[in-house]
Order: sequence, then structure tokens, then C-alpha cells
Amino acid sequence: MPATLAARLEKEETLHIIREIERSPEMSQRELSIRLGISVGKINFLINALIDKGFIKVENFRKSDNKIAYLYNLTPCGIEEKARMTYLFFKRKTAEYEQLAQDIRQLQAEVQRSGAIRDRALFPGFLGNGALSLIAPKPLV
Repeated sequence: MPATLAARLEKEETLHIIREIERSPEMSQRELSIRLGISVGKINFLINALIDKGFIKVENFRKSDNKIAYLYNLTPCGIEEKARMTYLFFKRKTAEYEQLAQDIRQLQAEVQRSGAIRDRALFPGFLGNGALSLIAPKPLV
């Protein structure tokens, strides 16, 4: 995997961790791992990196079963970083969407020119804007 792809995936994983911590600060690393589909070791590595950067702080607390657990809280710097990462993630995904929409339009034109799909009953909605309607952006509210 190219280094830039690996770095981008790690940033996305970090953003997902920050979002989950914001929703449920008492969540254990194992629970984060299960929820996000990331190994416990990688969760641990990324959380420690977030702690080192000052984006989250950790507090001990007791769960009802008398085990010591951790409470992860976003710091003010962590909240700013989450906003920055969210903006960059949104910007990247929007560009990916626009590229995908363009690819779909080109493929539709190729299929129409080739005459490969003559029976519209077999492929309802494919010709015209049908395929694009599947990925059309919903208005932001």
C-alpha cells in the first residue's frame, strides 16, 4: 500500500476514533475496536498518539463491576483538530464523489454509443440519469 494511502487511511481511522470518543467517552479500546473494525493494537497506538498530541486526555473511573476503566475526553485542541479533520475528510470525499459521478457519466455515454444495452426492461433506469440518481447528493440541511 502506498505511503500516502496508508497515511490517509490512518487519518480517517483517527477521525473515526475521535468521533466515537466524543459520542461515548467511557468506551473501552476493545469496544472501539469492535465498533470501528480496527484492531485493538492499532486503536491503542492511535489513542496514545492522540494523547501525546494533546487532543485527548484520559481519566480513571470505576465501572459498576468494580473494574478500573478509562474515560477519554477531547481537549479544546482535540475539538479544533476534529473540526479540521472533518473539513478535510468532507473535502476529499466530495472530490471523490465528483470524480465518480464523472466516471459514471462517461460509462453511460460509452454504453449508449455501443448499443450494448438495447432492452431497457433488463436495465431500468440505467440509461439517462438513472445511475446518477443512485448517488445524487442530498441537500444539506
